[in-house]
Amino acid sequence: MNDLECRLLLVDDERAFSEALARRLTHRGAEVMCAASGEEAVAVLKHDIFDVVVLDVKMPGIGGMGVLKHIRKYAPETEVIMLTGHADMDDAIRGMELGAYDYLLKPVNFTILLHRLQDATSQQPAEQNRAVPKERTGTSIEDT
Repeated sequence: MNDLECRLLLVDDERAFSEALARRLTHRGAEVMCAASGEEAVAVLKHDIFDVVVLDVKMPGIGGMGVLKHIRKYAPETEVIMLTGHADMDDAIRGMELGAYDYLLKPVNFTILLHRLQDATSQQPAEQNRAVPKERTGTSIEDT
């Protein structure tokens, strides 16, 4: 069933969770890459483009809010769905103020996440995220 055609970065320090979720999302048609830390996510985002990032809030090192700030600065066209196992309204409000598309609690209901991902990607113009922005590489597609 291919009802989710998008490039997705899944950032979570719980490997078993992210691998299981990645399999289910891939089965639904998404192209999924996983990052096990905020640092790894920032490194991946420096050279790759995603339609959506599904981002855990609480991680050691660079947490979800730090990664969200990086995404808003360097890839503002990328939608971000925050996930957390901790029901903290302050984090939810802060994430939304920083530009997160949505904020869901773990354990996440797969059907709800799938609908949020479909909603997030349906709002993006076709081919919007396919060219690496000039500020990331120093050159744009037009410069080459």
